[in-house]
Amino acid sequence: MKLLEGKTALITGASKGIGRAIALRFAQHGANVAFTYLSSVEQGQKLEEELRALGVDALGLRSDASDAEQAEACIQQVVDRFGRLDVLVNNAGITKDNLLLRMSADDFDRVQKVNLYSVFNTTKAALKTLMKQRSGSIVNISSVVGVKGNAGQANYAASKAGIIGFTKSTALELGSRNIRCNAIAPGFIETEMTAVLDPKTVDGWKEGIPLKRGGTPEEVADACVFFGSDLSTYVTGQVLNVCGGMLT
Repeated sequence: MKLLEGKTALITGASKGIGRAIALRFAQHGANVAFTYLSSVEQGQKLEEELRALGVDALGLRSDASDAEQAEACIQQVVDRFGRLDVLVNNAGITKDNLLLRMSADDFDRVQKVNLYSVFNTTKAALKTLMKQRSGSIVNISSVVGVKGNAGQANYAASKAGIIGFTKSTALELGSRNIRCNAIAPGFIETEMTAVLDPKTVDGWKEGIPLKRGGTPEEVADACVFFGSDLSTYVTGQVLNVCGGMLT
């Protein structure tokens, strides 16, 4: 059963990790997929080919969502190509971890700009299309760190907590137009970035998770499918923790 048949989705920051898994899962469920990437050009081009091989139309765009003009141009290209936009997944993000005592103002600002401003820029740019359609689902990728905080990640936690507040406010503003906005807060998800960490450290983290394992990017992608599909038409303003019970 293809839950996204006939829909068009845009996923930011999708050349690898969770974003890539979301793009592939959306295509498997029948959605035409546009996605953005920035530095990972070769990976972005490869993903576009993989998506088309799944039988859907795909469009990879080299675009920086933290730049308002580029975000507007990206949305316009998607609408010009596909004629509509049904699901927007704001996934672009970075980390610049350090203890607060050693964290520079530049590192704090950069994380806010990429993680939080990107959500603002892309969502605002998409509103004209979504409001005209009187339909749409916005899915913002936050983090359990935005819910509970984490030592050494004050900048990242602030940006992800900001996404949750933005999500709830956007849901309240746009509900009357049949536009939904929800957030997903992943926990410890095993990606390319975690693969380089010390195995003993990773095992220690897993021990603190009720399910005793890390999550997969595909498990986060499945939650995105739920929010993007008609299975969640009466769900908005919510935060879904995909964390193996870490926040229980």
